[in-house]
Amino acid sequence: MGGYTMVAAGFTTEDGVDEEIRKSINIFKTIAVDLEKNEKTDKVKQLEEGVLELLETYDDCARFSDAIKSMGESYQPSDEPTDFRKVLEDEVAKLKAASPSVPASNPLYRNFKEAVWSVHHAGQPMPGEEQEDIIMTSTQNNILNIMCPITGKPVIELQDPVRCMDCKHIYEKGAIMQYIRKKKPQPTCPIGGCPRILQAARIVCDPELLVEIEEMRATYNTEVHATAVEDFTVIDDE
Repeated sequence: MGGYTMVAAGFTTEDGVDEEIRKSINIFKTIAVDLEKNEKTDKVKQLEEGVLELLETYDDCARFSDAIKSMGESYQPSDEPTDFRKVLEDEVAKLKAASPSVPASNPLYRNFKEAVWSVHHAGQPMPGEEQEDIIMTSTQNNILNIMCPITGKPVIELQDPVRCMDCKHIYEKGAIMQYIRKKKPQPTCPIGGCPRILQAARIVCDPELLVEIEEMRATYNTEVHATAVEDFTVIDDE
């Protein structure tokens, strides 16, 4: 059992595969922008489909990784032979049901679409997203939980912030990974009222996260500065 657990612990898609996926999609995006400039829409569409397939494949790999690790932690030897293939397939199916893959909602796919759209429509919202853009602009900071639910630290003070790709909640990486290990096999998001089952491979620092946190930090610093100036003015007047 010990050897099996060691193999399971070493099987992860969390870092290397994630980085390779990002690199590949960035290459797809660069090529697609060039093709869009040359009005080769059919080839751009093929690349877009390739991005979706790549993201779906990554989700499958992430579930397989989580299933392997879950088996390594929960497997108990017995006198009866174990059908590991069946156990693994059942674990993957359970994870897939708990957190279905939706590649079209992935930030990497959105970045691809926005880059292509901007070739001929710079500054304009993509079709069907006019209202969504208005909502996102006016509530950008509100869609982020402002405190890590585990450490209690403000999001702008997190050392290694990560976000769940499914429910979009933000955590301190070390704290949430420890939480997931303790709460297996079905660790639910620690944000009150969120029913999402967390998968370690889907807790990432996505492309927008650091930008959004920096915007929150800048807004906070501006408000603090404005308050300080106002207080100083009041004292000076007195």
